[in-house]
Amino acid sequence: MPLPPTPLAALLGEALDALALPPAAAGRLRVTGDGSLPSCFPVTDLAVAAIGAAGLAASELLGLDGRTPPPVTVDRRLASAWFAVSLRPQGWSLPSPWDPIAGDYRSADGWIRLHTNAPHHRAAALAVLGCAPEREGVAAAVGRRDAAELEAEVLRAGGCAAAMHGPAAWRGHPQGRAVRDEPLVRSETTGRPAVAAGPRLPDPDRPLAGIRVLDLTRVLAGPVATRFLAGLGAEVLRIDPPGWDEPAVVPDVTPGKRCARLDLHRAADRQTFETLLAGADILVHGYRPGALEGLGYGEAQRRAINAALIDVSLCAYGWSGPWAARRGFDSLVQMSSGIAAAGMAWKGADRPVPLPVQALDHATGYLMAAAALRGLAGRWRDGRPATARLSLARTALLLADHAGSDAGPALREPSEDDAEPTVEHTPWGPALRLRSPVAIGNAPLQWDRPAAELGSSDAAWEKPGPGARPATVQG
Repeated sequence: MPLPPTPLAALLGEALDALALPPAAAGRLRVTGDGSLPSCFPVTDLAVAAIGAAGLAASELLGLDGRTPPPVTVDRRLASAWFAVSLRPQGWSLPSPWDPIAGDYRSADGWIRLHTNAPHHRAAALAVLGCAPEREGVAAAVGRRDAAELEAEVLRAGGCAAAMHGPAAWRGHPQGRAVRDEPLVRSETTGRPAVAAGPRLPDPDRPLAGIRVLDLTRVLAGPVATRFLAGLGAEVLRIDPPGWDEPAVVPDVTPGKRCARLDLHRAADRQTFETLLAGADILVHGYRPGALEGLGYGEAQRRAINAALIDVSLCAYGWSGPWAARRGFDSLVQMSSGIAAAGMAWKGADRPVPLPVQALDHATGYLMAAAALRGLAGRWRDGRPATARLSLARTALLLADHAGSDAGPALREPSEDDAEPTVEHTPWGPALRLRSPVAIGNAPLQWDRPAAELGSSDAAWEKPGPGARPATVQG
């Protein structure tokens, strides 16, 4: 039965269209549960639509061999909860995700957000402001500055900041116009087959068993994407540089993954990376446009190493326009794109009001996973690998175009009754993981190993399983 004309139906329809999924696929989606996150935007509907689109992409993959694609079920409450945090520590706590001076500050002419979670971003902001590393001093220094000028100085210093724009101002901004001209998912296939076509017979319970995913992403959309792929049975190997950590989010986003470190400025590590890339089916990366090129691994080089690669990437502010190379995170894009200002007006507040969860990150992550699945389906169908590009700013536009609160009652907070009964023994302590928000047929997402610390594994693929990549086409 088709979904009634609601924001959910519109959001799902746009996602399916962007992923080149048939409109009839929406008829296979069943939504259970009720409740909505509080916002002037349909955040819970976005969660259901993004997770549902990823589930439907997996369903289509299972139908490539002539079987009827299985139905997909998404739970509204669990989808909303997974857009926050899926882990419930038992006897220990996750650290705060925010640096003490990160946040929104009133400037001389408006508001600006400083993102200082990474030490080098914090140092850049403090150097520009010339103040002590404490909130009162930062607030006083910001209060004497013009928001746009301060934003530009922090960015030039290598930091991250975003002045608040209203919705109308963003629509007229050169970057806002550039993002509107971009598709939600920009997918392309190569001109000639790179592998032998023909799908294998995937396991309905583990459709990505034997598929290798090389994960070059950090907070937060990319890790969400690869967590979903791991939940379908893929072998996910995450690579981080030496010294990098994300203590507040790693326990939440690394179940089913192995995590290694490489320094791509070292010759030996570059050779290891190229070996991993050559053996991957899917590469997921979140470097700013041009960053991998600077390391010598632009798209042409990646294709030369692995012609069959499905290449999925994201950035913050879009792939065109004057801000295409700008550093950014979910909370900054919310400030730039008018979302925080719209929330402020809706709530009648005296400061910016963000979304109740980092919905841009999470929604983009599930759409990235769906794009990877669509690329895999295309490669099985005709042997041609694909690239896909997404951005947080374009996902923000999807949400902003359907402004309006979700219908229904307030969402009930998840409890331990919503968690899997089996304890997940993580390196930080025992934890419960919320039940999967989606089931493809009768199969929920399931992870073969607990969450892992960054750098806890060797940078090597495990032995290939029965779903190993098809042979590369010769000649």
